[in-house]
Amino acid sequence: MQPNPTTFGIFFITAMLVFVLSCVKRFSLVAIGKPEDRFHQVTLRIRHMLVYAFLQRRVLNKAFGINHLILFWSFLALMLANAEFCVNGMFPGIGFALLPQIIHHPLVYAFDLVSLFALLCVVVAAFRRIAWPPYPEAVTLDAFIILSLVGLLMIAFFNLHAIEIAIGKEPAAAFMPVSSAFAGVFYSGPLIENIEHHRVIWWWVHAIVLLSFLNYLPYSKHMHILTSIPNCFFRRIEKPNTLSLETFVKGQAFGVENVSQYTWKDLFDSYSCTECGRCQNVCPAAATEKPLNPRQVIHDIKINLLKNGPLLRRGCAFELPLIGDQGEGSISEEVIWSCTTCGACMEVCPVFIEQMPKIIGLRRYLVEMQAQFPTELLNLFENMEQRSNPWGIAPTERTKWCSQMNVKTFDQSSEYLLYVGCAGAFDARNKQVAVALAMILEAAGVSWGILGKEELCCGDSVRRLGNEYIFDRMAKANVRMFQDKGIQKIITLCPHCYSTLKNDYRQYGLDLQVWHHAEFIEHLLDKGLLNLKRPVDTGRTVFHDSCYLGRHNGVYEAPRAVIREATGRLPHELDRHHGQSFCCGAGGGRMWMEEHLGTRINLERVSEALSKCPDTVCVTCPYCMTMFEDGLKDKGSEEVRVKDIAEIVAEGLS
Repeated sequence: MQPNPTTFGIFFITAMLVFVLSCVKRFSLVAIGKPEDRFHQVTLRIRHMLVYAFLQRRVLNKAFGINHLILFWSFLALMLANAEFCVNGMFPGIGFALLPQIIHHPLVYAFDLVSLFALLCVVVAAFRRIAWPPYPEAVTLDAFIILSLVGLLMIAFFNLHAIEIAIGKEPAAAFMPVSSAFAGVFYSGPLIENIEHHRVIWWWVHAIVLLSFLNYLPYSKHMHILTSIPNCFFRRIEKPNTLSLETFVKGQAFGVENVSQYTWKDLFDSYSCTECGRCQNVCPAAATEKPLNPRQVIHDIKINLLKNGPLLRRGCAFELPLIGDQGEGSISEEVIWSCTTCGACMEVCPVFIEQMPKIIGLRRYLVEMQAQFPTELLNLFENMEQRSNPWGIAPTERTKWCSQMNVKTFDQSSEYLLYVGCAGAFDARNKQVAVALAMILEAAGVSWGILGKEELCCGDSVRRLGNEYIFDRMAKANVRMFQDKGIQKIITLCPHCYSTLKNDYRQYGLDLQVWHHAEFIEHLLDKGLLNLKRPVDTGRTVFHDSCYLGRHNGVYEAPRAVIREATGRLPHELDRHHGQSFCCGAGGGRMWMEEHLGTRINLERVSEALSKCPDTVCVTCPYCMTMFEDGLKDKGSEEVRVKDIAEIVAEGLS
């Protein structure tokens, strides 16, 4: 007995129309976002899509990713089988059975095995959700509805084909081992009574579940099935280590107050979130009981878009504020100010969602449009604007760190500018690092100089804190000075200065050769330009990766190589290292703010370091230096030394 083709045809066309209308209704909302070019370098984008969407490289970074990869590819294969099912339902004479056996039989065999793989993956996924959820909120009705629909679809597939095998209507039965096993267990002997009736039932179960699943997708978190592949295509080609420029025109709104002020790609990101929880599991704020949860931020943007998008598209006022404490769909100020911009969330996201820039957009609105920010930032912004450093110290003090040294001011005869930075010039502890680096440059015979009192802050903190207006002024002033002085090569002490000068200033037309001192010292050692007289004894040494040197700029091995050359052995690794390194808590301007919520991020990282029983913690960042030394004091472990790699190398010169 064959189901009525006309009945199914009406059902199928109706379901497809509803699906298309649902997709159009939802995806058209993305168009309210601002324009952004994500179509250049198409060949490279296609390669990224193949590697990260189809081969799921980032998904496989976690062991359970194998289950997802198998389920993903099973789905791709079964799309073909389900397409044939629908066509055959409307036109019974058309199907894979018309193909030559050399094609048909392997195809049938593949569909049978793949359906088993999919069913097993669903069982594993459901068990994992119950027993070991990836995060506490992962056990949701939505997740189990999707898993149930997929599982039921596979069961319907096996029952339908098992019945056809039992009644002798499946000529390729020998190539369907799983369905044949179903037939032997459930449809043999006395069990075959009314079997044709059962076949029709299972046929309609398969049809209804398939089309119900399709129509449920746009309204569930599994919308990512439709969006994750294109989102990998539209990923940012370069590392997302900088932020968008703002144009300062009178009467213009700045930052993000509502979803229409995000770009279309930002909004598409919100549809692409798989809610796998990887971002929240690596977020230092979430790990220390702060209210920030990167996954929830993206979810709230999606909910806000679905609520306000239709209104904004018609030119009406939005109903649900994006910034506020209005529950789902709103993002509180406590969440917005908790971000350290460490980039861990972006590093692990399997579909390349850019969480951090979205949070900075909200900060910009609060700072530039509302003048609404934590009170401790008021002095910071004033000091930056008036004296171009966080402490408001007079520019004439910038050379005190080298008052006992013969340091040359940069001129046309200098090859490198040593950009000392605010911490190296003003912070008592980090002045020692500046001195050590100066000694290294002199010992290697490098042609270098400093700007002295003319040096200005790079503006990293104010930009990450959302004060783009001050950053814009600082960046333009620095660019003019570098160009006037003919500066082409820069060495920095600080990863934040390094990243800003190297990446952010390109937006202002300045393309310099910028070295972090870890890279430069490795270069000197590798070329034989720097010779150490003795190995330095630092005892048991652990190394902490700076977020802005490592994740944001991919510099991981240079500092380790320097430590190995200086001490004779590689440092011990912390549990979270390289791309999975845990933030010290000072990035994103948090260096200048108190932690009033949860536990201190630096204490979390210091505890991790102390678990390795170190004598020395080695760092490459002034902020990390400060946070580790403060944390060790709070932990009563002041006997553990914190040293920059430059200090260790400088010891080996004497």
